Amino acid sequence: MLHWTGLALMLVTALTCGEPVGAQKAAEKRNSALSRGWGDGISWTQTYEDGLTKIKKIKKPLMVIHHLQDCPHSQALKKLFLADADIQKMAKEDFVMINLVEETPDQNLYPDGTYVPRILFVDPSWTVRADITGKYSNHLYTYEPSDINLLVENMRKAKLLLHTEL
Repeated sequence: MLHWTGLALMLVTALTCGEPVGAQKAAEKRNSALSRGWGDGISWTQTYEDGLTKIKKIKKPLMVIHHLQDCPHSQALKKLFLADADIQKMAKEDFVMINLVEETPDQNLYPDGTYVPRILFVDPSWTVRADITGKYSNHLYTYEPSDINLLVENMRKAKLLLHTEL
């Protein structure tokens, strides 16, 4: 009888403790796959359309990172993006994040070409912030590893514009 009571108690505990361990691990694995190495601690949006829906709802800007897994420039930027505590904190707390290895049908996301790496910001009114640029005149939205401080500044600018313009 004691054996059945213990088993019943374990079953009730498992059912009332929330998400099963297997489901938690599956969610972590899914997020890791979506992060593609840009930061597993960040909640990544799966599709651009999901990101747009989410920013309208929660009133945070969307940060769109276009990259390729086998591009050495993308890999170098990713390494510094991952290592920068300010970027990781802002990405986690202040933005809806997505990284894309394929282009979206929204032509506003490639105003000056489809090069990588390319980072653009979209505000909750679904306006692509073409005014938040990197330092290169031929690729306005690219960032090289040496531009990591400019990326931090532009992330802060995207947050500030959200609060002053909307």
